[in-house]
Amino acid sequence: MASARGFQLLRSGMAGVELVAADSAHSFGRHTHDQFGIGLVERGAQKSASGRGVVEAGAGDMIAVNPGEVHDGKPLDSTGRRWRMLYVEPARLLDAADGVRPGTGFEFSAPVIRDRVLVARFAALFDAATAGEPLQSEAALLGLIARLLQPVPRGRPALTAGVMAARERMDDDPSATPTLAALAAQAGLSRYQFLRAFTRLTGLPPHAYLLQRRAQHARRLVGSGMALADAAAASGFADQSHMTRSFVRSFGLTPGAFARG
Repeated sequence: MASARGFQLLRSGMAGVELVAADSAHSFGRHTHDQFGIGLVERGAQKSASGRGVVEAGAGDMIAVNPGEVHDGKPLDSTGRRWRMLYVEPARLLDAADGVRPGTGFEFSAPVIRDRVLVARFAALFDAATAGEPLQSEAALLGLIARLLQPVPRGRPALTAGVMAARERMDDDPSATPTLAALAAQAGLSRYQFLRAFTRLTGLPPHAYLLQRRAQHARRLVGSGMALADAAAASGFADQSHMTRSFVRSFGLTPGAFARG
């Protein structure tokens, strides 16, 4: 179990699921996760902006975020808030959704959910995963998804082919340092047009998006056992301290604390 700055990365006995417990007044900047995230606020309250609006969540509320969704979070006062989070790899969650309702998609439709049954099912899954009970964990995940399952909304704006290609370029090689001019040329747009289109459609300007991809890439490398300095270099950070700042801003933990988990 890793612990730092009021955050604990707990050992998970369930593949594809990460467990985080936190009691902190830390304010998160705008960031994304590769996983689905769902959590329970246990004390205090926070305000957050997401792709689905600005909301407040207090004790007893569930909070949820979709992969790639830009969001932030700050406590409403200096006492901070206490919460627990489950981060579930998309393939794991979508497989569970398919087990509940074959052929369906899944995404969270609301950033804050108030549902006593869902709170109980979340607690059951968190406890089972913490205890390393695979059969119980699998059943609890299916129960949670059954309560949450919603069809994927239609009519969302799609990225233009050019902006999508530029985004995929950053996804594929976050350690690279493309210029705005190069990305815009790839998309067939002027630099200003590209900047506006990319920011509007992804929620982040290109530089901030690239930093997020680097942080996610570094997280995977550190989790695989790579030395911190090597992970920083392989992910495109100028140095280890730069990687550490991005880690703390996005995940609440330093890379060292994450590695010890």
